[in-house]
This record gives sequence, C-alpha cells and structure tokens, in this order.
Amino acid sequence: MTKTAFLFPGQGSQSVGMLSVAHDAWPIVIDTFSEASEVLGFDLWQMAKEGSAETQALTANTQPLVLTASAALFRAYRGAGGTMPAVVAGHSLGEFSALVAADCLSFTDAVSLVRLRGEAMQASVPTGVGAMAAIIGLDDESINITCARVSRGDDYQVLAVNYNSPGQVVIAGHTEAVTEAMDLLKQVGAKRALPLPVSAPFHTPLMGYAGEALGEALSDTQLNDPVIPVVSNVTTTLHYSAADIKALLVRQVSAPVQWTGCIATMVAWGCENFVECGPGKVLSGLLKRIDRSLPCSVMETPEDLELVLRTVANEGIYAQ
Repeated sequence: MTKTAFLFPGQGSQSVGMLSVAHDAWPIVIDTFSEASEVLGFDLWQMAKEGSAETQALTANTQPLVLTASAALFRAYRGAGGTMPAVVAGHSLGEFSALVAADCLSFTDAVSLVRLRGEAMQASVPTGVGAMAAIIGLDDESINITCARVSRGDDYQVLAVNYNSPGQVVIAGHTEAVTEAMDLLKQVGAKRALPLPVSAPFHTPLMGYAGEALGEALSDTQLNDPVIPVVSNVTTTLHYSAADIKALLVRQVSAPVQWTGCIATMVAWGCENFVECGPGKVLSGLLKRIDRSLPCSVMETPEDLELVLRTVANEGIYAQ
C-alpha cells in the first residue's frame, strides 16, 4: 500500500490574502483562525487577509500565521474524511505544524510557542548584525568548505543552515561574513547568491537565547507521543517519543535544517506520495528539485482537497 507523507511549510510561505478561498469554503478554517486570535490577543485572520507584506514578514507574526494556516488546512482535510498520513515532517517552523497534525502538541500550545519562538529569535541578534542568503547551483561540500574558510571565531561566522535541495542551500551568520561568503561562493561556481529579506540569522549558534527561551517554555508544555512518526529536521530520522521531540525542538533553533535528508528518509521508509499542507508551494517546488519523480499535491482550495482525498483514498490503514 502506498504511503503518503504530509509536509508543512515554514517562514516564507505566507502572502497577503492567503487562504481566502479556503476561509470562505470551510468553516473550520474560520474557527481555527479565531482560536489562534484568542490565544494571541489580536485578529490573526485580519493580518492574513489585509496585513502588509512587511507586517506578515516580522518573525513573531510569520510563525503563528503559517502555523495557523497549515493547521486549518489539515483540519479541513480530516473533517472531509481524510485519513491520517503515514508520516509528517515540517520545514523549520513547519515542524510545529507537523506535531499538531500528529497529535503530539495541542494547537493552542503551538500558537503560543511559535509566537514566543519568533520573538526570541528576533531578540537573539540585534537588527543588522545577522543575515541569510540563498546559494544556487553549487554542491553542499563546496559551500561548507567556503563557509569554514570565511569564519573566524564566534564573532565572525557563517555556515550552511538550510539544505533545501541539491543545488539550493541557505547560509547564515554575521552580516559581513555572509557577504564575504557570497562573493567567494560565486567565485567557486555558484550560479547565484541571493540575500534573503530576513532580520536574523536563523538556525545558527547565534540563536542561543531563542533556544533557551523555547526550552523554558517547552518545560511547561505538555507533549504526547505522536500517533504517527515525525521526521526531525535535526536528525532526519523518524521520532515517536515526546521527550525526544522536545529536546530536538530546542536544538532545531540553532541547528541546520536537513530538508533533503528528511525527504530521503521518508522515501526510504516507503513514501511514494507527498502532500504540502500549508500556504504556498515552496515545499512542492523543493521536492521537484530533490526528485522529480515524486508526486506532491498542494491543498489550498476545495478542488485541491478533492484531489488529495482521491489520492489517499486507499490508505485507510492509517486512519485514527
């Protein structure tokens, strides 16, 4: 029997007006955004529908926005009779959405945690001190070697932080080090080196404060063993233990996102079908770069949902 994996996106998948069709079509989407708004103390749907791109891009806003959109779509899928997937994984922030889908973490706790996570990540590094850049068209080893050449101690470091697909890696660190690395990487063969519009160097050791803050919050948060396995960004392996997942969520703040490895793990485990559950099509695009033979559906409209339901109709074995 074919196994389907659900993938949950992270920051960068948000857009002004996202999920408007889904919000109008499915009451559960309205309810989910209302639930998140009550936790946050402001109207999250208003921000999704009419907030400026700049407001949405603030890390403390982006994280609850994308989480809520992803959880709302998953609830719509389950409410329409969709069975549980065989496995879930999320890219960075998306790992919290995956844990909600796997009944490991309650939605309201997840909203609170990612809001705190976003605030703490921004507070870890003063604006302008850190930067990120996408490196296109160069192998991982060359990127790692070049970043190591550029880095000179704790106050001048750059490293690969998102292994998104072969030929697409994100680097991050101190602004000057990132700029130097971009120039050198182009010299050694990168097709492009593009600065990213973010205000902090995520998934680097500079995020130490954020890891501490998240760890403290998680110590007071109930996590259950997931009902289906969750693939960790840090280890690229399947996890079934709430205690292990808590520890990995803290590590993930400062550790690289091994997304290519996560996909490889799911394929090796027998997954032949993938569904991107969240706003946008970032992860389906990355999947094509990793392996064009792997099908990936998106799920933002009623038409999308019908297609997904037909695709996984034979997977009742995973129903919960």
